[in-house]
Amino acid sequence: MRGERGRGRGRFGSRGGGGAGFRPFVPHIPFDFYVCEMAFPRVKQTSDDTLLSEALLKRNHELAPTAAEQASILSLVTKINNVIENLIVAPGTFEVQIEEVRQVGSYKKGTMMAGHNVADLVVILKILPTLEAVAALGNKVVETLRTQDSSEVLTMLTNDTGFEISSSDATVKVLIATIPPNLRKLDPELHLDIKVLQSALAAIRHARWFEENASHSTVKVLIRLLKDLRSRFPGFEPLTPWIIDLLGHYAVMNNPSRQPLSLNVAYRRCLQILAAGLFLPGSVGITDPCESGNFRVHTVMTLEQQDMVCYTAQTLVRILSHGGYKKILGLDGDASYIASEMSTWDSVIVTPSEKAYEKPPEKKGDEEENLEEAAEEEEESMETTE
Repeated sequence: MRGERGRGRGRFGSRGGGGAGFRPFVPHIPFDFYVCEMAFPRVKQTSDDTLLSEALLKRNHELAPTAAEQASILSLVTKINNVIENLIVAPGTFEVQIEEVRQVGSYKKGTMMAGHNVADLVVILKILPTLEAVAALGNKVVETLRTQDSSEVLTMLTNDTGFEISSSDATVKVLIATIPPNLRKLDPELHLDIKVLQSALAAIRHARWFEENASHSTVKVLIRLLKDLRSRFPGFEPLTPWIIDLLGHYAVMNNPSRQPLSLNVAYRRCLQILAAGLFLPGSVGITDPCESGNFRVHTVMTLEQQDMVCYTAQTLVRILSHGGYKKILGLDGDASYIASEMSTWDSVIVTPSEKAYEKPPEKKGDEEENLEEAAEEEEESMETTE
């Protein structure tokens, strides 16, 4: 598995040598047994994975929000959503014009975690998104809610992305966006940052795609387990929520039969394909289905982060193969050390994989610029050749 990292293109897929002419970037596809299973007939029956399956379901039950958490967040989302929809239909003298409101994020997708009772809404404004307009909308919503139920204690705080309204046991983050024509009229000193607005619009696309393509229950459970894995192993911290969503969908649904794989098989597959280099520079990775131009989602990570994800997965996939699933799932307390320290499993010693990428010294500014230019050229050439 480790030999695939940067093979044939210098260390980590960078250009080696000064060959004449332009060479198009042709990404490789990391080995994935479940895509080419017919080419590797089994010589013995698959081992019984009942214990792993039961452990995965047990861990998911621990991670899923309680009934009380679900009820409290549903109540707050419904109230805020209704207030905003009323402002759309009958704004009266309120000057902040609203185009629409959409539910997004883990609440909409059904992948929320216990202990993190936060939901996300995106409000698209018809007007330019000034800080004053955002604050006015937040105050209007919370004042209306207090009028409807004076006994409920609510707080409203504005932030860089919009505002959030919190009750005693739930929080709703309202992300602000604006209609696309307004994006060309923004003034950085007066309005919200364009990247924030674009991120909110992207969240709507992500939620829509997820609802249409990844609503299978196994995908949702796997995503919750991957989020938990990310929170406990520092090597997986670079994985964004959107990358985790796409990885969970890929592991369950992307196979020749187009039928969802079982949870235990998909969980193993996630670690295996990450270990094989799915998110390394030379890999085809996973193309973002919500963006144009064949954008590979893992390119938002730095080279160091891509390497870290890979070598962390390599260590965990070996531990999993020797029966260490309880430690990986967090069923035996804090076990984050197993990804960085030597461990023993049934007399088998597992030594953690080491990093393969060394960041160039900072003093060599020109060389770093050349590496960045080479990476940009790879991205551009991939877009033109695919």
